[in-house]
Amino acid sequence: MDCKNFEKELPDLVLTVGAKPSLAAVAHMKICPPCAEEYLSFQKTFGLLDSWQAPEPTPYFDQKLAVLIREEQARPRMGWFERLETRLQLNTGRNFRPAMVGALALVLMVSGGSIAGNYIPHQAAVVVPASATVRDLQILDRNEQAFQQLDALQQDDDDSAQPSAAPNQVSPPSS
Repeated sequence: MDCKNFEKELPDLVLTVGAKPSLAAVAHMKICPPCAEEYLSFQKTFGLLDSWQAPEPTPYFDQKLAVLIREEQARPRMGWFERLETRLQLNTGRNFRPAMVGALALVLMVSGGSIAGNYIPHQAAVVVPASATVRDLQILDRNEQAFQQLDALQQDDDDSAQPSAAPNQVSPPSS
């Protein structure tokens, strides 16, 4: 038996008075002085607790307790703000940790986004005075109907520019 197993069996050894201790635990106490000291210390502590006598309550304890309970019940209820104030004063803060972490994360995201927004260089619109030709080309770019008309004119010019086949020549058959 090692010390860890002995520590697990120690409460059973000390608290069960009539039971026989296990042979392995007794053998371990013989070879391990710290475990034997701990066993004796536990026996002394529980011996003192067994000899202690609890004081008797005063004869008017029940009456005083009933009066205090009635006074507490007769007291007006606290409002939500008073309850919140009392909770904040008497709380250790463990209940608010998740809320505080979430609020801090939100603050960091908002502040980080606003700081990043201030440091990102914005491209300024460069205003260049445009010539009449550039303005006309920009208007043509925006006007789809003008493109369609130009395409139709160009097709007409292409059709008229192609020489027609001579009447004596026979065109090859299409396959």
